[in-house]
Amino acid sequence: MKLPVVVVAGLHRAERLRAVQELTAGGIDAVVLHHDLRDASFGIVHRELRDARGSHGRAEVPLTNDCPCCALREDLVPELTRIAEAGQYGLAIVELWGGSDPHPAVEVLTGAEGIELAGVVTAVAPEELVGDLSVSDDLVDHGEHTAAQDGRTRAEALAHQIEYATTLAVPRGSSGAGVAMLRQLHPTARLARLGTGELTRAALGGFDVAAARDRVNPAIALLPQEDDRAGVATLVWERRRPLHPARLHEALEQLVPAAQRSRGRFWLANRPELMLAWDAAGANLAVEECGPWLTALPDAAWELYPPTRRAAAALDWHPVHGDRVQQLSFTAEGLDADGIVELLDFCLLTDAELAAGEAGWKMLPDAFEDLLAPVC
Repeated sequence: MKLPVVVVAGLHRAERLRAVQELTAGGIDAVVLHHDLRDASFGIVHRELRDARGSHGRAEVPLTNDCPCCALREDLVPELTRIAEAGQYGLAIVELWGGSDPHPAVEVLTGAEGIELAGVVTAVAPEELVGDLSVSDDLVDHGEHTAAQDGRTRAEALAHQIEYATTLAVPRGSSGAGVAMLRQLHPTARLARLGTGELTRAALGGFDVAAARDRVNPAIALLPQEDDRAGVATLVWERRRPLHPARLHEALEQLVPAAQRSRGRFWLANRPELMLAWDAAGANLAVEECGPWLTALPDAAWELYPPTRRAAAALDWHPVHGDRVQQLSFTAEGLDADGIVELLDFCLLTDAELAAGEAGWKMLPDAFEDLLAPVC
């Protein structure tokens, strides 16, 4: 029989510790494995093992190549395997470091012998959520980074933690804008109130690694639905026309801070073959290449892509633009949805620009050269 493993993440330390404590006391003989990364910048990871009776050992683990994922592979999996083989515990809880993204940790654990992933939990303090998603503080400034070269912001880390987990643990009695934000950022997640017994049931309900991988893959991810409650709203902007690179780039200084969280996929007129991912939290935006739109490929090449990608393309198919689409969601307290729509629509090609065709579009100024590879 395999040892069930629950991964617990959370930038909000008090809530994370309470969630771990509740799982430890949940009636199953559980052990907690935690890698403390406070000295990761110096190449050292502190491993702690504890259960309901207290600490059962600490050790220092070298951080190979300034890579926290390498440390997980080289220490976490063997340690969990050892615990599973000993047969002393009925549950292992992996408590991640504050700024850690649960996604890489889960990928490391997938397929490991002797263990099975039972659930992924992110613990959140809703009353702090809106504020934390509104600023650009770096993880390193708060001692929450995972490596010396970790340049992520707290808002970015928090958003990714929330959107990957299938269970969100919050204090009992939480309500208002923070809870509304959680429900809109991850509508399918289960909200488990701490102190009610809900967390243990939710955390042990199983975890579909492939579904979670698809959920955060910008090439196929389903965006949240439009919503408006407790002063928090979500807008989904979807269009077919390509975006003018210069107009969009100029609009970024207004679009990015217009929402605490925005994400999705889009395409630029001068890069018609390339799918781009939009990933913004706080006042920071990351734009990344997601490979080609399938409409830019010969039919035979479609077989090189997984069924989920082909299905997403088929659902989005347009007789003129194929699977190329603008799909961006914006979530914020006090969201100016009309203003965002007006600004984004202004960034689309006009009828005259559209009539120039792809040959003309590729002559447009490459305003995104600071974020993307040069146009060939």
